[in-house]
Amino acid sequence: MRYPHAMAPLIETVGLTKRYGALVAVNAVSFTMARGEVLGFLGPNGAGKSTTMRMLAGFVTPDSGHAALCGHDVQQQGRAARRSLGFLPEGAPTYPDMSVGGFLRFVARVRGLGTPAVSHAMALTQLESVRRQRIDTLSKGFKRRVGLAAALLHDPPVLVLDEPTDGLDPNQKHEVRALITRMAPDKAILIGTHLLDEVEAVCTRAIIIAAGRVVADDTPAALARLHPSGRLEESFRMATA
Repeated sequence: MRYPHAMAPLIETVGLTKRYGALVAVNAVSFTMARGEVLGFLGPNGAGKSTTMRMLAGFVTPDSGHAALCGHDVQQQGRAARRSLGFLPEGAPTYPDMSVGGFLRFVARVRGLGTPAVSHAMALTQLESVRRQRIDTLSKGFKRRVGLAAALLHDPPVLVLDEPTDGLDPNQKHEVRALITRMAPDKAILIGTHLLDEVEAVCTRAIIIAAGRVVADDTPAALARLHPSGRLEESFRMATA
């Protein structure tokens, strides 16, 4: 279904499929997301989560199906779609010999943004204390926060975050989850994660993907009730078995 841009879901995928030779990595994945939704994208390693997110971001071209961000087709209207997107991939690339502040100022200039956007993104991700530090000297958790800051610079309506709290200590995880919760009313936020407690803490909805297919799509509480134990962990195991 096609929507006028004013009525479009912020994220829409229809039949997204990606093959690598004989392997079908993503198999006819379809879902939509509205403003205010935080969607946990769950699945075991190799299930197709990251490939789906890369197709949404325009880094991987689907073999069939399509994706749209804020009504803009990712392949046909890529520039407009990417303006709507903040993307944090797994192992987000940076320039390790740059300082935190220097890297974020560089990304901001590419996007046509000024110093206030950099200061705001650093404040959101609590990076002020390391702003002059070289990225290659940072811990894994701080490097992850630099990637998150870069994704937030232009205040996009759509966020696609692959393992956003990977490498963070418990306090840092709490801070990032609180930030996601604060941003949620104005955005559609897709979180690829294997952390079930993260889904229960911040997500209004969860999709379980296995062998490239969507096998469940509901609220975390409803998915938990699929198993007699009432635990999301057990429902996840049952759905992906």
